[in-house]
This record gives sequence, structure tokens and C-alpha cells, in this order.
Amino acid sequence: MTMTAADDVSTDDRPAGDAGTIGSGRGYALLLVITSALGLLAAWVITLDKFELLKNPNFQPACSLNPIISCGNVMKSPQANVFGFPNPMAGLVGFGVVMAIGMGLLAGARFRRWYWIGLNIGTLLATVFCMWLMSQSLYVINSLCLWCTLTWCVTILMFWYTTVHNLKHRIIPAPDGLRRTVVEFHWVVPVLWYGVIALLILTKWWSTYWSTLL
Repeated sequence: MTMTAADDVSTDDRPAGDAGTIGSGRGYALLLVITSALGLLAAWVITLDKFELLKNPNFQPACSLNPIISCGNVMKSPQANVFGFPNPMAGLVGFGVVMAIGMGLLAGARFRRWYWIGLNIGTLLATVFCMWLMSQSLYVINSLCLWCTLTWCVTILMFWYTTVHNLKHRIIPAPDGLRRTVVEFHWVVPVLWYGVIALLILTKWWSTYWSTLL
């Protein structure tokens, strides 16, 4: 399969600047802007609902639809305050930073190698944290928050396509064969990743809830 220009979210055909800086293609920049905007929306809604819960323990968030899809159960859990404050407050900061980076890239900004590596590490840590929260949600809290699920999805995209960008531009050392494969079939990893998450959610509550809806 050959990527089209629209599919390539990491292309930057301009030569590197004299200072050794690297930019990005418009697709990747737009991806950062869109995913960070969705992440900010999710973090903002969860933060507002968390404040309402602090004021009124009986408050029911709008996304608490049933015993399984219950944002309230997730927000009341200890895992919702890992750092001593509501998790979405960290999301407001983190997604805001990514939004600024994406807008800068759209405007033609170019960054040094260490900056791109820092972005990759940051999105990796965020993804690891999201996957831990997912495991806690599924197997400890036993409830699912739709806004949290949106956060997992956009964080995965940020991390993966930042990795694709860095591999393409040789910011991350890798064999040429691996680099070409990742760049050409960039869509495979997120599709499989989302598929595994959907399968885990489906199998977790299949016998107790999903099957009763059929």
C-alpha cells in the first residue's frame, strides 16, 4: 500500500534549517490540534463534573447512563486523584501544551531534535498513564467513563503519530526497513490498538450487560 499526501501525517518536504530544526506536515499539525481540542473538551467536562461532585456527593454527571457507563463511579474512585488533585486538571495543562505545539507547527514553527524527543516522551508517559487508568476502570472500578475513553483515544493518536514523525525524520534511530514500514502502514497500530480496547470493553461486560441489550 502506498500512502497519499493526505494520509501522511508526518511529511515535511522542506529542508532542515541551518540550525538543525525540523518542522512537520500540515496533516500532523492538524492531528495535534484536533486531538488536543478533544482532550481539552473531555478534561474540561470531567473537571466541571468533579467540582459538582465535591459540592454535592449525590450529583449524577450527564454521562452516567447506567451501572456500567457511569462517569460518577469513576470520578469518585481513588484513581481519579492519583496526583493529589483531579486527573483532568493535569489534562487541561497537557492538552493545552500540545494544542500550542500544533498551532505553532501550522504556523510554520520548526523545533530542535531534543524538543521532538521531549514531545515523544511526554505523549508516551501520558499514554502509559491512560492505559493504567483503563485497566483500573475495567478491572478495579468496574465502570466506564465515556469522556475518559475519549481521552485514551486521542492520547494514543498523539503518541503514535509523534513516534511516526520522529521515525520518519530520523529523530529516533531505526533501521531503514522498519522506518519505511512504519511510515507506509502508519494506520495499522492505532486501528489494532483501538480494536483491542473495544474487545476488552466488550468481553468485560458481555455476559452481565451487553448481551442483555440484544
